[in-house]
Amino acid sequence: MSETREFGVAGPAQASPRPAPAAAPPRPRAAPGEPGGAPVPATATVWPGTPHPLGARFRTGPDGRPGTNFALWAGGAESVELCLFDADGTETRAPLTELTHEVWHGFVPGVLPGRRYGYRVGGRWDPWTGARWNPAKLLLDPYARAVDGEFVLAPEMYGHVPNWPEPEVADTVRDNRDSAPFVPKGVVVDDDDDWEDDRRPKTPWSDSVIYELHVRGFTRRHPDIPAQLRGTYAGLAHPAAVAHLTGLGVTAVELLPVHQFAHEDHLQRRGMRNYWGYNSIGYFAPHAAYSSSGTRGEQVGEFKRMVRALHAAGIEVILDVVYNHTAEGGQGGPTLSLRGIDNRGYYRLAGDPRGYADYTGCGNTLSVVQPHVLRLITDSLRYWVTEMGVDGFRFDLAAALARSMHDVDMLSPFLAVIAQDPVLRRVKLIAEPWDVGAGGYQVGAFPPLWTEWNDRFRDTVRDFWRGAAGDVRDLGYRLSGSSDLYDWGGRRPYASVNYVTAHDGFTLRDLVSHNAKHNEANGEDGRDGTDDNRSWNCGAEGPTEDPEVLALRGRQLRNLMATLLLSTGVPMLVAGDEMGRTQGGNNNAYCQDNETSWVDWSLLDDPRWRGLRELTARLVALRHAHPVLRRGGFFSGTPLAPEGLRDVAWFEPGGREMTDADWFAASSTLGMFLSGRDIPQRDARGEPVVDDSFLLLVHSGHRPIPFVLPGRPWAAAYEPVLDTAAEEPWTAGEEALPAGEPVTVAARSVRLFRARDVCDPESPGRH
Repeated sequence: MSETREFGVAGPAQASPRPAPAAAPPRPRAAPGEPGGAPVPATATVWPGTPHPLGARFRTGPDGRPGTNFALWAGGAESVELCLFDADGTETRAPLTELTHEVWHGFVPGVLPGRRYGYRVGGRWDPWTGARWNPAKLLLDPYARAVDGEFVLAPEMYGHVPNWPEPEVADTVRDNRDSAPFVPKGVVVDDDDDWEDDRRPKTPWSDSVIYELHVRGFTRRHPDIPAQLRGTYAGLAHPAAVAHLTGLGVTAVELLPVHQFAHEDHLQRRGMRNYWGYNSIGYFAPHAAYSSSGTRGEQVGEFKRMVRALHAAGIEVILDVVYNHTAEGGQGGPTLSLRGIDNRGYYRLAGDPRGYADYTGCGNTLSVVQPHVLRLITDSLRYWVTEMGVDGFRFDLAAALARSMHDVDMLSPFLAVIAQDPVLRRVKLIAEPWDVGAGGYQVGAFPPLWTEWNDRFRDTVRDFWRGAAGDVRDLGYRLSGSSDLYDWGGRRPYASVNYVTAHDGFTLRDLVSHNAKHNEANGEDGRDGTDDNRSWNCGAEGPTEDPEVLALRGRQLRNLMATLLLSTGVPMLVAGDEMGRTQGGNNNAYCQDNETSWVDWSLLDDPRWRGLRELTARLVALRHAHPVLRRGGFFSGTPLAPEGLRDVAWFEPGGREMTDADWFAASSTLGMFLSGRDIPQRDARGEPVVDDSFLLLVHSGHRPIPFVLPGRPWAAAYEPVLDTAAEEPWTAGEEALPAGEPVTVAARSVRLFRARDVCDPESPGRH
């Protein structure tokens, strides 16, 4: 039997190393220890306290004195020490000796809000069985509601010795050096808030328009926001930021991750940072770097004030959350929190327990089948709803959360718990319906409570407008709500979150300006980022002064925006796309915390981009004004009443309804008639919903085409509303065109008409 390998001198409070099992492979000789050792910290008074709730909760103690109750789930641990830090960094330790149902707990009198803390957890060091306890490492409380400080790139951050001479076994050599100076601390927070003055918008899904933004990047360059507030929660709450959102008419912001996250070591070595934030380490703490008011708990109040300001403007707040993995990475990653608390209890381990099952591409996957992990996630979600005021969540790589033992399972514990939770089942839930594991692509498979990012919409629309679709079958499904994916189990068209761009990939402007990615600035030799962009540069790669190319790009931008906002489902815009934001062709700007990623508000000084913003706002307003454009039910292709029309009809350029053969024939043109008299919805008083009817024509061919406007019973005339071929695309007010006559649809353009009855041209719902 060989020894456990160690590096450095173990302090007095550390658990003694145990020998490894006899089956463990041979191990090299232990490294020589370092001379000396850290002084023994002072010890604080600890009363028994309670095991619930988990985390640090400030309250009145049994003798009437204020203090804080600390509770930590650490199922397989042999010891837990609470470490309290003074303002100067002096550490005081408080052993937690009470253990109730695998929760270590204690009440420490006199610990007030603002006090920083962490844990040291002792137990076996036996990586061959997945045991990685190391009390030399200060650990962040997974339930910490505020975090102060950042992780500093240092070898002490690792539970093992990353630069061990034999790298193939480096993760098995325990590092006994203290990590406390290099890791952030949790902060005790007094977060009593009843939210009585807050009014949630509660926007129905069918009425929603989502705007994905980055808290820092959205306001970092805004000229009308005070410099000290730019890039912060307070900056997003500023009237100038809110005015842009309300001016667009969006109903919800979807914030890129605001859970406390860490910057990966490989980025820090290159002098870079994780900008997007998909590297969570604190599921209850708002990311401290986005706070303008302080990081000793002030970030909590600032986040709440931001939510209130957005709610007051009628805007919901949806968080992009990353519960599938943590910032601790793979078996060579740092020991920051869960790995040191109970590695085997929190993570899915591989067949070789030294490693991890990785369904995320980030080195590890949380073991959501474990009750305590499921509790961590659901406690976090409820906290953000009930105490931080948010209205919904978008789940990064949600398929990883839906895996049972191995396969994705729509009856998994995670989905079952969400479905029955009285708080969570009432908020907006959006799945990114895939992960990187086998069988992980699950678009259309999530249960009725969920909506999904619909990448089929993204790919179809991109292919159609770059001329790569071949026919219009798939486009018909996407325009009408993707019934092929979602018309089952009581799901509705709003199960589809439609998008053309997202934070990951090209911006809308780059989509029409680049055929290939340009990620050199990321420092990964172009290996990062997808090569499947489905983009078209319109004849020149990147910036150009060619007027024909610029005109075509402008038209394509209008086409993409119009297609997105006139399709059935829930549209999602990306911050800055409405004003031509560019990342210079970088389609993976996750590490670009600079002007590459930040919204450039000076674009609105350019008439071209100001016009795109105006187009976007008017399309959103048109959508809000007309329920036929945001239906709550799928189209049936049949009349609502005997005297009615089919709720949707499809036309080929000759003006006749399409046959099966037409759908399968090569085509770049499609007409879609939406009947406003045949909407299967009722208003709040039970009255039928009646609206105008519209004819939408989309044409991606490179030459103009005549399109015969359908005659009766569909309409007697058509009023032009939109023509993306024009620099000023809104044509409302022009003379109505007679039905049965051809109208020219310019090359690569969208035309929208309002159907009219010549006898009563102003009556909604008449044809």
